[in-house]
Amino acid sequence: MKLGKLLVCLCTFVLPAMAGVTVNSPSNGASVGSPVHFVASAASPACSKGVSAIGIYTSPGVLAYVVNGTKLDTYVSMSSGTQYPVVQEWDNCGWSAKTQLTVTVGSSASNNSSGGGKTFYNLQRDGGWNGYALLPPNFPICSTCTSTGSNVSWSWVQNVASPSMDGMTTKSSYNGGTTQWADILWNNHLIGDFSSQGLPDFSKTLVPSLHNFTYDVYFWIGNTSNSQALEFDINQFVGGKSYIWGHECRIDGGHEWDTWSNGGQHWVASGIPCNPKSNAWNHLTIQVQRTSDGHLLFKSITLNGYTATLNRYDTPTNTGWYGVTVNYQIDSDYYKTPYSVYLDKFTFSAW
Repeated sequence: MKLGKLLVCLCTFVLPAMAGVTVNSPSNGASVGSPVHFVASAASPACSKGVSAIGIYTSPGVLAYVVNGTKLDTYVSMSSGTQYPVVQEWDNCGWSAKTQLTVTVGSSASNNSSGGGKTFYNLQRDGGWNGYALLPPNFPICSTCTSTGSNVSWSWVQNVASPSMDGMTTKSSYNGGTTQWADILWNNHLIGDFSSQGLPDFSKTLVPSLHNFTYDVYFWIGNTSNSQALEFDINQFVGGKSYIWGHECRIDGGHEWDTWSNGGQHWVASGIPCNPKSNAWNHLTIQVQRTSDGHLLFKSITLNGYTATLNRYDTPTNTGWYGVTVNYQIDSDYYKTPYSVYLDKFTFSAW
């Protein structure tokens, strides 16, 4: 009789559902370009307190990305070759679960039938960066300013050890000055005219083949309130047209993303919040496109795991330049407060 009761108890006992990770992108066994688009969700039914965080290991012990909550949607730079990333969740009861993938990572060209794609890794440590001061009221490049001048000063220091994700961090600084609201712009010519990457494209075949662009960077800032704004731009000059995908995170200016109006030459408010973290690494991914009918498409901005879809179209202007460049800019505030921003894992893809 006791044995029968025991069997009944065993038969009617239901084990709680186990924690799990569902990866929607990339698919297991896929061939992908870098940065790799990860989309995943997590559940932990056995824990009444729910999932705490979900993250991505690009290799054993290397936690490349983590976000609080049950979902992630982000882009992660990965080296070429066969890789075995792991997406892992942690719940609030001390348990975790993970899903391992096998993916073959190539350049963006592997996903482009034209074969013209290019991906540049760790741009923050490369040469080719030139710094300029932009002064009010119209903010043209100041041809007489120097990085050590009294009206505005700045610096660009590569291979900084701390704070750093990998020992290859670059420290960009606005060092103060007598000019209020001064901006510091850094620019790098990647493809075409004055290429820093050995890609002058004399045949003028590579640049016209490029329509999609991803700007992916990690940045660390001590006190975000010292910054008026941070700017991240993608520029393409082709067919006599200038395509400027300007993105500005207004911090002291209102904690909102703006995008650049090429024809109007002014910023367009997006209504999308921009709240980078102080004393921490922030991960930013920007995606844009030059459409088949010759327009600019501002597609999306992802900051610290939160993706905002823009889908704003704009019209190019005329130019005599040729090539693809990237910009990065830090703006001073009303009080001319010096501050530094550290850059790491700066990846740019064009295809």
